Amino acid sequence: MERVTEMKKVEDVVIVGGGICGLATAVALKRVGIDAVVLERAETLRTTGTSITLASNAWLALDALGVSHKLSRLYSPLTRSTVINVSNGAVQQISFPQADKGRQVAPKAVHRKALMQALAEELPIKNIHFSCKITSISTELDIQGSSIAVLLMEDGTYIKTKVLIGCDGVHSRVARWLGLGEPVNSGRSAVRGLSIFPQGHQYDHDFTRFVDVSFNGAFVPLTDTELFWGLVIGNSAPLEHRDIAATTPAESIQRDIKEHHCKDFPKVYLDVVSHLDLSTLTWGPLKLRLPWNVIFGNLNKGTITVAGDAMHPMTPDLGQGGCSALEDAVVLGRCIGESYLKNERQLVSSEVAKAIDDYVKERRWRVAGLIAASFVSGWMQDGSSWLKRFIRNAIFYRIFRQYFSNITNYDCGKLPKISSCSPESNSRNKID
Repeated sequence: MERVTEMKKVEDVVIVGGGICGLATAVALKRVGIDAVVLERAETLRTTGTSITLASNAWLALDALGVSHKLSRLYSPLTRSTVINVSNGAVQQISFPQADKGRQVAPKAVHRKALMQALAEELPIKNIHFSCKITSISTELDIQGSSIAVLLMEDGTYIKTKVLIGCDGVHSRVARWLGLGEPVNSGRSAVRGLSIFPQGHQYDHDFTRFVDVSFNGAFVPLTDTELFWGLVIGNSAPLEHRDIAATTPAESIQRDIKEHHCKDFPKVYLDVVSHLDLSTLTWGPLKLRLPWNVIFGNLNKGTITVAGDAMHPMTPDLGQGGCSALEDAVVLGRCIGESYLKNERQLVSSEVAKAIDDYVKERRWRVAGLIAASFVSGWMQDGSSWLKRFIRNAIFYRIFRQYFSNITNYDCGKLPKISSCSPESNSRNKID
């Protein structure tokens, strides 16, 4: 590392990525009195995915961030999860616990845009920078001998920061700089979309899944007129069903799902697909970071670390990708915040590095377990062999009920309280 001899402005914290995890981490830091600059590649808030299901652990994290009340009143809790075997019609059901002593514990499906907006409104608009693309990352020493991160932007400018947090998704540049193993394909892909029923749908407020040999579909209501649905295509599916080109029109994908992929599915699922808003359709391979790369990999170096999908991309089978990202934000905010407050509201490089070490120790094993459990859950849903179907139906669902309850009732804790807040910390800004 080279020593910085000239005085230049150095940001306290820079967060790369303005998705759910990036915004949530900025809110967590704001709650403890730390301003963070968020750098987002896109031109505006990213809303890809249309919907996200938030389990109890996510709502506890949102409580800690102080934003749960803005979303909970807009969406109804899901009552149960219903799994229907397409081949024989067998039904497995898990009832979700409802509100317990005033705390929200039931899962809810919410619009991703609404969640992003709720988080962004908590931040000063000047702290979120759009159309920011990073070319390289390096480190230098400042005049006190502390390490700082230096980001070279695509426009040729430099941004220097005491703390760098990569929340930049599956293909994270920060994770790559840390030397984390690249995410791998799970062997499956997913098609997702939002279906609109202008006159209202008649479906129960359940999470409904349909399992078949090579295709697993699901849908969940968001409102009385909107449902989010998805289709996971297994690696045992014929190649022509797995190989969807990026240029394939949405109409063609929708038609293939109804006429080929899911032609044996119950009419209720095909009805939902028929009401697809074509502009919301997305497709892509399902990726994950291998659990041992999380357990043994470099998740931090000094005051540089990662969170969310940058740390632990996982398959969506347990619905914990976004939930665990919100947990990351709270834990990271708590660890850095405690160091900041202990050092009289100063970010001391060596102390922050220790705080980030604590964050990594707390998160490493939990998220590695979520990655593994999500993959096993998805693998088990693909009943391509009689043995797998037997294990799934006779054993897996029974064990899964208790395990799912344990992981979704996890409480990531609270943020440290500060004696006073600046007026700016209470500002609300609308970002489209």
